[in-house]
Amino acid sequence: MPTFAELDKLSSKELHDRAVALAKHRVDVAFFWRLLKDVPAAEAVAGNTGEADRDIGSVVSLVYDATEGGEGKLADALRPIYIDYLMKHDEK
Repeated sequence: MPTFAELDKLSSKELHDRAVALAKHRVDVAFFWRLLKDVPAAEAVAGNTGEADRDIGSVVSLVYDATEGGEGKLADALRPIYIDYLMKHDEK
């Protein structure tokens, strides 16, 4: 299992890509559900309040942000979720 220090050295994009790939491999619907629930709050933290309001009403946008949103302030705001998931489930 990777340590927090090892994972925290990675870019937000790398964390996103690793966590999403692992969740896809594990068919981990719970992880994606967590992302879907947390994306609007992460958008607000990233300063995208208009985006957060829009996301609440748009499941398609939420799915895209959860699976493809590995860059920018949104990815930075979701770092704790990616790190937590990888620390618990990544066996590399």
